[in-house]
Amino acid sequence: MKTRDKIVFASLELFNEHGERNITTNHIAAHLGISPGNLYYHFRNKEDIINSIFALYESHLESGFKPYEDTTVDIELLMGYFDAMFYTLWQFRFMYANLADILSRDEALKARYLTAQEQVLSRSSHVLRKLISDGFLEIEDSKVTALADTIKMMVSFWISYQLTQSSTSTITKATLYEGLLRVLMIFKAYSTPGSEATFTRLEQHYLDVASQERDAAA
Repeated sequence: MKTRDKIVFASLELFNEHGERNITTNHIAAHLGISPGNLYYHFRNKEDIINSIFALYESHLESGFKPYEDTTVDIELLMGYFDAMFYTLWQFRFMYANLADILSRDEALKARYLTAQEQVLSRSSHVLRKLISDGFLEIEDSKVTALADTIKMMVSFWISYQLTQSSTSTITKATLYEGLLRVLMIFKAYSTPGSEATFTRLEQHYLDVASQERDAAA
């Protein structure tokens, strides 16, 4: 792996584990065993590193939430979307935990974030409309975008909500799976008689996974 890529992934790891505000470029350099000068050869400052991490985030959003075409809807397809949702929250949890502060420091990054979120809303709405046409969801077409935006809002602020609702300062995988289960509650509320069993199976899967994660952390 190139030094630049090592810096990006090490920074992502440290930001996630300790919080972005608690990590400096000196911490990152020490973690990698390189000099600060070597780090500054590749990145001007920490904000520059965050911008490179955000490029990974953009790439994942694009690949993980593509509308499906010419594919039969089944539990595996739905699980793919929910797993992508989990991966996004877990892999970039430092950003979700401190989103307003990070975006307030960089207007260009905020513009990129808003663009990425507009694209997520568009793709999510497309997926929901496909699920409606395939008989998995039942909702008026005029409300699809609002539903997609509500789901996006829940995902975007689940981590910060959890951090403000308890004394914990650590986000676990179990916590994120609990967030997915809340999203699944919405899907079940709009499920059709023919799809309810599929969403129930999906719900049980993530209940089991969340339980396993809690047991592993105990």
